Amino acid sequence: MSTVATHISTEPFDFKPMTKKPALVPKELLIPFILITSLFALWGFANDITNPMVAAFKRVLELNNTQASWVQLAFYGGYFTMALPAAFFIKKYSYKTGVLLGLGLYAFGACLFYPAAAWESYGFFLASLYILTFGLAFLETTANPYILSMGPEATATQRLNLAQAFNPMGALAGLFVAKTFILNALQSNTVDASGNIIFDGLDEVAKAAIRTNDLMVIRNPYVILGLVVIVIFAVIAMVKMPESKDSPGKIDFGATMKRLLKNRNFVEGTFAQMFYVGAQIMVWTYIYQYAESIGISTYNAVNYAYASLGIFLLGRWICTFLMRIVEPRKLLALFSVLAMIFTLGAIFLTGLTGLYSLVAISFAMSLMFPTIYGVALEGLGEDSKFAAAYLVMAIVGGAIMPTLQGMILDWGGKGYTDILILGVPEVNFSFVLPLFCFLMVLLFAVRVKELKN
Repeated sequence: MSTVATHISTEPFDFKPMTKKPALVPKELLIPFILITSLFALWGFANDITNPMVAAFKRVLELNNTQASWVQLAFYGGYFTMALPAAFFIKKYSYKTGVLLGLGLYAFGACLFYPAAAWESYGFFLASLYILTFGLAFLETTANPYILSMGPEATATQRLNLAQAFNPMGALAGLFVAKTFILNALQSNTVDASGNIIFDGLDEVAKAAIRTNDLMVIRNPYVILGLVVIVIFAVIAMVKMPESKDSPGKIDFGATMKRLLKNRNFVEGTFAQMFYVGAQIMVWTYIYQYAESIGISTYNAVNYAYASLGIFLLGRWICTFLMRIVEPRKLLALFSVLAMIFTLGAIFLTGLTGLYSLVAISFAMSLMFPTIYGVALEGLGEDSKFAAAYLVMAIVGGAIMPTLQGMILDWGGKGYTDILILGVPEVNFSFVLPLFCFLMVLLFAVRVKELKN
């Protein structure tokens, strides 16, 4: 087991080739690795079918930007609420049991969209998302450390990057469903010959009829998703999965926390993860508002979200390869700087150039989550189960930051270009929040302590 060094690394970022690493996954663990890796796509689907719902609910229910951002507050707030209980659960029982409970909560929350649409209650929809992400919290708290444990520690971060590369595949599928079966079918998005939203000029009776239709449109993919998750639950329940070698039921939370709080990589990594997730969700959520501010409809803005996920996926595969020759902390620092440069472009450039800069941020973000995760958990051994829970709790950044960005967008009104701040519309200026987040990730990468093998 690795131990934490007592000095801060001062090596220059010289990118010297590292020694050849062993195989990523032992042959005997290949099937479990594939099954658990499939879960990464499953929660990626949930993430990216939900991101466009901020704009969809805003239109259908006539919300302001702050109210619409509560979608992300509910979604990512569920992670914060359930991650630590999930860690206790899998510590007491098993990884497989944690996965099954996660899938069950996921399916239950998705199926709750049916009564939520029947009641036409925004609060019910938010509660459904909140419960759905209870399941995702279980899955992420379980799957990430499980993947790290499926092979030598020397290749753990690279192995997690490989598994995480399947997350954007699920995300692309979720985005496709959101565009094809939700945004494209919403009557409240229909425009007239002049490009004006017809829904805005209707009387309350006509709006109510459209609202009923559109809420059912939003409902259906989630309910179908819930049924699919039930099928996956049944498949995993029938497959024998390996378990960790620690004694089930033995929990010494106090001692574990004392050790974790003394580990600077873990403590600072948890905060870095919170800022990173906040930045990611802001970039992927408000790309629709950014596009609309330059005359691109929400439906067509999905194409730019596709591009973002496409280069994000490309970046994941590239970084998985690069980590065989470049230390993860060094790549993390470089990509943090790159993200800050692209974010400055999204703030201060206008029109399509600014939008292209916003899309490009996704390439720089591609390695951040699994790399922060892997570095923060490195050398923690069995403490990694609780450490993983705190890193999943850090996903709460995705609940807090988009709400703050929505508040900035509401400074001048419900629109996105109501006022100028530093010479740019408020939608551009609002991306100072992701800029700050990437700075925090950079500071973590620079301050990471090396571990001795």
